[in-house]
Amino acid sequence: MSEMGDMVIESITLAIESYLDGKNTKIKVLGLSDAIRLKYFEVEDLTFDMLLKYQPVADDFRLIRSSTEISYAFSRFGRYAYDITLVRDLFGDVTECKNASLIQSSKKVKHMIKEAVLSFAELDIRKAVKIQEDEKDIDKIYRDRIPKLINSENTRCALAEALLLRYLERIGDHAVFMSDAINYIVTGKHRPSEARMSSHNK
Repeated sequence: MSEMGDMVIESITLAIESYLDGKNTKIKVLGLSDAIRLKYFEVEDLTFDMLLKYQPVADDFRLIRSSTEISYAFSRFGRYAYDITLVRDLFGDVTECKNASLIQSSKKVKHMIKEAVLSFAELDIRKAVKIQEDEKDIDKIYRDRIPKLINSENTRCALAEALLLRYLERIGDHAVFMSDAINYIVTGKHRPSEARMSSHNK
């Protein structure tokens, strides 16, 4: 799972570079996306073996179930990264476009994924809740920027940026999905209250 997280961060970084810097990273990102997908199947096989061999109790079952969900989210990240590289193929060199919102969103997304990996490794539900808060920032960037793109005179740049912002927004949604799975591992509940978190951390 840790390796999947590292590959996801690398794939998203390369994908954003393909757009911002005009680099052709499609083949490398596709390779990473495929490798992440294979690891997702490995996690599924491992969790199935655990269910058959060890008859897990409730706490273990929550970890096994959530591991499958989190690994699936990783596989979606890889696919979205590849989709981002296809934008460059579709629109050509768009390095002249204004990219402030994309840079802001991509930094936030990469931070969320790193926090999600750490949250899972440490079973830290406070990090998980912070991910949910960060996702609201990505949604706000998306909501604020789209109306401006609609009125843009540069149709090519506007369409390309709208696509990328949408992909980043979807990645943020899946990071929240991961954080919810981590909350479930620790507390047995989805999106725990502050009171429940305080009780757990005492």
